[in-house]
This record gives sequence, structure tokens and C-alpha cells, in this order.
Amino acid sequence: MKEARRDFLKKSGLLGLATLGKSLFGNIDPMALYTLENSLQEKTFFVLPELPYTFDALEPFIDKDTMMIHHGKHHKAYVDNLNKALTNYSGSKNLPDLLRIASTLNPAIRNNAGGHYNHTLFWSLMKAPSNTEVNEAEGDLLLALKNTFQSTEQFRKEFSEQALKVFGSGWCWLVLNAEKQLKICVSPNQDNPLMDVLPIKGKPILALDVWEHAYYLKYQNKRTDYIQNWWKLVNWQKANQLYLEAIKDKE
Repeated sequence: MKEARRDFLKKSGLLGLATLGKSLFGNIDPMALYTLENSLQEKTFFVLPELPYTFDALEPFIDKDTMMIHHGKHHKAYVDNLNKALTNYSGSKNLPDLLRIASTLNPAIRNNAGGHYNHTLFWSLMKAPSNTEVNEAEGDLLLALKNTFQSTEQFRKEFSEQALKVFGSGWCWLVLNAEKQLKICVSPNQDNPLMDVLPIKGKPILALDVWEHAYYLKYQNKRTDYIQNWWKLVNWQKANQLYLEAIKDKE
């Protein structure tokens, strides 16, 4: 009876985490993000999610080799190191909970939790380029961008400038803040706007990785070219979905 009860509680916990994961990451399998340990000895809390496309799907703008290394080496390292760092951690191992209290965490948990979240979101916000379509924002997000930045061209200009100015390694974000306003912000290392360590906080709508490993094989030091070509890969359908979800959360 005790073993049956433990199995029931474990399955119930996974279902609850799966629902939360779906709200954060849409079509990416939430079980891959929030799988709890199957063995108390293995201490596996998170696993590396599969990409929502093939490694070469983003070519010619992001090459296959970069994607294989970025996902299979860098992102995997964040997952593996996060699992190790959480082994003796007594608090909640729910990823959103960890991000909310980032300022209180030791660097190993903070950096690797951010790295796992940031990269998972980054993959979902890109798609294979189209030769026939103009890659433009859509839906309610399109209207919100025009209302906030006067035009989508002006938004892309301001976002690109912020991303270009990130010193060293970091990220550039479009977020919806607590006042339902769209804001552009940047973060160092693997921090993000869900953490309590940034001056501008909010629900991420877009995320751009400007660490050198995200682009150096193809672009070397030409971050400007990388940013310009990234706009051709943005998954605006996903971004609009995140925007609508963020608006609903604020109601």
C-alpha cells in the first residue's frame, strides 16, 4: 500500500508540473522540462528537451554545427549541472519557483536554472526561414508593438541596438511587465526577466541569445549580422501566443 501511494503521489506531481510546463513553453514537451527523479539515487530533476526542428532547419542563418554544439553541448551542460546543483537543495525544484528567488540561490543553481529556461524558450521562438513570406509580427502582438514603438521597424531597430550593446555574454528580451507594457531589456550571463535580480521584470515574449557560442562559428565577431539574420527566424506565432498568455495572466 505504501509503494502504491508513493507511485500515485509521484504521478500526480508530474501531471501538475506538466500543466505548468505547457503554459510556459507551448508545444515543447513539458515532461521533458519538469521530469522529476525516477530514482532517488540518480537525482535527475530535469532532462534536455528535443529541438522543435532539425539541427539544419535554421540554415543558412544559423548553421547545423552551431545548433548541434549549442543544444547538445551548452544546453545539455546547463541541464546536467542544474541536476547536480539541486541534489542537496531542500527547496522547491520547480523551475519557475527557482527563477523567482534567484537572488537567494547559490550561483550554480541560479546560472544553470537560467541557462535551462533561457535556451528552452530560445529554441521555441525560432522556426525555419521561408523564402516567400515576410517574417513579420502577427495578431495582438503586432498591434501592441505598433502602439508601443510606433512601428515594427522601430521596434526591431531598438531591440537590435540593445542586443548589440550587451557587454560580453547575455540576452536581449521583449517582456510584458506588471503594468501590461511591452519593454525591451537585457540581462547578463543566464539571468532573465523572471528573476528577482533584474531592474526590468516581466513575462518573456522574445528572447535572443547573444553569447558568442550562439553565433561565432558562422559570424565570428559580427554580432550585428547575427542579430539582423535572427529576425528572419523569429517564430512570431509563438511570440504572439506568449503575449496573449501574459496578458491573460495579468487580468
